[in-house]
Amino acid sequence: MFSSPLVKPDFASELCLMQRGAYHIAGVDEVGRGALAGPVMAAAVILDASNLPEGLNDSKRLGAQYRAVLCKDILVRALAISVCSFSPRSIDKSDIRKCSLEAMHRAVDGLAIRPCHVLIDGRDIPSGLSCGADALIKGDQRSISIAAASIVAKVLRDRMMARAGTVYPAYQLEKHAGYATIVHRKAIEERGPVNGLHRYSFAPIRGRFLDETDDFTGS
Repeated sequence: MFSSPLVKPDFASELCLMQRGAYHIAGVDEVGRGALAGPVMAAAVILDASNLPEGLNDSKRLGAQYRAVLCKDILVRALAISVCSFSPRSIDKSDIRKCSLEAMHRAVDGLAIRPCHVLIDGRDIPSGLSCGADALIKGDQRSISIAAASIVAKVLRDRMMARAGTVYPAYQLEKHAGYATIVHRKAIEERGPVNGLHRYSFAPIRGRFLDETDDFTGS
């Protein structure tokens, strides 16, 4: 059997909504949910139907250099873009799901143009949105608005983690963006986590290390 080619996202969902009168459609996605270090970041993007960037796809399917090129193109062409992140300490004091949803909510609220409808990657829709919304499983592979949001969030978060890597070179954050690679986990074992950078509520840190600058116990 031959494998089928990867399906690329398109603008069909947006066009369907626009035909029903919802002109400004925001795509929303988050990155960093499963990382051991760094923030969870959400982005909301309203694309211009008459000036769509080419080559958009799920950010995980794209190389870092191409993502950066596409991100710049999105910033130039999009009608509105907004991002929101929650720090590791905020995640530890709440939980990753709540922080991810709230980051998406705030990203939508931060758009300079109020969307008529929101398309969100995943299964969950943040509560309290000012307009209708649909959750699309694998939405970043189906909607280019969501794909655009995933690219913006991924590029910006990766840059934040690369910057953190210059401050904490032993963890090589610029290579894995805070995810649980062998190199990252080994550095944590040898040096311990960094207060304010690592998520003390996540295994394998949870219950073994204490963020001494906060009252979070990790229990």
